[in-house]
Amino acid sequence: MPSLKDLKTRINSVKSTQKITSAMKMV
Repeated sequence: MPSLKDLKTRINSVKSTQKITSAMKMV
């Protein structure tokens, strides 16, 4: 079972990935 720290890191990486994806769509 992943720890809370791992979950937060994964959530942050997913959010940053979504930001990059949305930025690419804007271009």
